[in-house]
Amino acid sequence: MKQNKYDDSAFFAAYKEMPRSIGGLGAAGEWHEFKALLPDLQGKSVLDLGCGFGWHCRYAREQHAAEVVGVDISAKMLESAREQTDDPAITYLQAPIEDIDFPDGHFDVVLSSLAFHYVQSFDTVCQKVHSCLKQGGAFVFSVEHPIFTSRPEQEWILDDQGSPLYWPVDHYQDEGVRNTAFLTDHVIKYHRTLSTYINDLIRTGFAITAVREPLPDPKLMHHPGMKDETRRPMFLILSAEKK
Repeated sequence: MKQNKYDDSAFFAAYKEMPRSIGGLGAAGEWHEFKALLPDLQGKSVLDLGCGFGWHCRYAREQHAAEVVGVDISAKMLESAREQTDDPAITYLQAPIEDIDFPDGHFDVVLSSLAFHYVQSFDTVCQKVHSCLKQGGAFVFSVEHPIFTSRPEQEWILDDQGSPLYWPVDHYQDEGVRNTAFLTDHVIKYHRTLSTYINDLIRTGFAITAVREPLPDPKLMHHPGMKDETRRPMFLILSAEKK
C-alpha cells in the first residue's frame, strides 16, 4: 500500500500552514533554480507528478502551455487544487505516481517538485516518464537531497543554546526506507544516493542536462532558519532529456 500521508487530517492541516503552501512558488526557496531549468512551455503538453495544490500546473498555463495534467495521490490536495483552478486546460488526476499510465510520447515536459523521495522505486518512475515523453522531451524534478534523507532524524545537531552546530550524514550508502518525522510522526520517505538518481536516469535512456544543489533564493533569506540552508543542500534538482 502506497503511503498517502497528505490525506491524514493532522498532517494536511500542518502542511497547509507551511510558507510554501500559503505563498506558493514564490515562497519556495528552490523555485528560482527550478524555474530556470524549465524549457519554454508555450504550446506544450505538460505533466506534473505529485502536483499538490497545483501551483506548477497553474504556472505552466501562465506560460501558455496548451495542456496540463496534474497527478497526486491525495484527495485533499487535489480538492484544494481544483478550488484554486478555473482553467479547462488543466486536468487533475488522483493516482500514485508509480501507477501513471499515459500514451507513449504524449507529453513534451514532465516535471515534479519534492515528490519522488516518497516513491519506493525511482527506476519505475524513470521508465514511465521516459515512455510518456516525446523524443527530445524534458524531465525536470526536485527531491530532498540525499544528504538530507540519509538519516531518519533529518535534524541539525544543536549546541547547548539550541543553535545548529552541523548537519550529520550517516548510513548514506544504505538506500531504502526512512521512517521520519515531518509535521507529524511516521512519515515514510525513501533514501537513495546521488549516483542512483543519476544512473537510473542514464540507464533509462535520458541525457542529463543539469544538476543543481540550490542555495535559497536571496529574496527569502530574511525567513527564520533560511541562512542555515546555505550550510548544506536541502534539495537536489535534476534536468534530463529523452534522447
